[in-house]
Amino acid sequence: MNPRARYELSINSNSGCADLMTMAERELSAFFSAVTQLFGSEQADLSADDWLHELSEIGSLPTSAREWRLITAKVLTQIPGGENASSPSTLFLTGASGFVGSAIVRELIDAGHQVLGLARSDAAAQSLVAAGAVVHRGSLEDLESLRSGAAAADGVIHTAFIHDFSNYGPAAEADRRAIETLGDALADSDRPLIVTSGTLLAQRQGPLATEEDAHNPNFPRKSEDAALALAAHVIRASVLRLPPSVHGNGDHGFVPHLISIAREKGVSAFIGDGLNRWPAVHRLDAAHLFRLILEKGSAGATYHGVADEGVPTREIAEAIGRGLNVPVVSKSPEAAADHFGWIARFFGIDGPASSALTQEQLGWRPVQPGIIADLNAEHYFEQAADAVPLHG
Repeated sequence: MNPRARYELSINSNSGCADLMTMAERELSAFFSAVTQLFGSEQADLSADDWLHELSEIGSLPTSAREWRLITAKVLTQIPGGENASSPSTLFLTGASGFVGSAIVRELIDAGHQVLGLARSDAAAQSLVAAGAVVHRGSLEDLESLRSGAAAADGVIHTAFIHDFSNYGPAAEADRRAIETLGDALADSDRPLIVTSGTLLAQRQGPLATEEDAHNPNFPRKSEDAALALAAHVIRASVLRLPPSVHGNGDHGFVPHLISIAREKGVSAFIGDGLNRWPAVHRLDAAHLFRLILEKGSAGATYHGVADEGVPTREIAEAIGRGLNVPVVSKSPEAAADHFGWIARFFGIDGPASSALTQEQLGWRPVQPGIIADLNAEHYFEQAADAVPLHG
């Protein structure tokens, strides 16, 4: 049974605008999928009829996520055992059309959740619609758009950040205000908020940065401070630190920028002996971890999305050299800034990190290719590297 086809047959085309019809089809499809997983296809078929009946009783299409959830919750109570089942959650996602965010959208939808994605531009809105998400227009600077998006959702994932290193202080301040606004909208509820940070921002105390290491107070980005302050006020906020390389097809972060430099300079370089290490994770593994934190995470906790604990930067440079068929060379720390530009200070960091505690607590297991295996794939050398860092 195709629930979308049933819906199109059951609802008069004059009952709402095209956007509301698309939302209605998506809501029924998500409901049908969730009931199928919980109770089987036969019950899902019966419940789809009940869902359509409830919608027809209203007489017009709902215009908010909360109104749709009321329909779903009412129909669930009519299923034997359904009163104990959870209706599909609506989750508000900032950065939803980005490299990491778009993977989170797919992960959540595939798990039966509904996604309300923040979109600043028409292009971002179009990509979200194509992915099956509901568009919420706004931006990090538009605090009211953040407040209303969070208020309409059962949980929030915050991945957006203004990556403008020429104005990093104002970007960090905008991020802090955004987190506080999202938290205020979730106050007096058990709805989760996940704030994204970076493993390079941890004050490493041992061989590897761990989830127990504090955030570096000297760094201007205060995402973690803002999130943990919310948790101290009984808001279910937690932090996910991502490594400097979140890789995969479509990457436009640090590694593509290094590829662009190597292509331009005719050599792939590392700094010094190249033994300083970068942690990394595939974006699909990261997306899965975001979902696990939503479903199992604890307030005030810090998690690490790390697969490769520490890949020597020399190995990264060698993989880039193979991909471009250019020589691999060392640059002294003094010459690095001239060769690499602004990225030199990141590529020279030794920042190995562990996710052992995260894996133990949440049962997360990275299964996608590591960064070197991913660099050996052709897609990294087929795409343009008009890149900025994703996390830092």
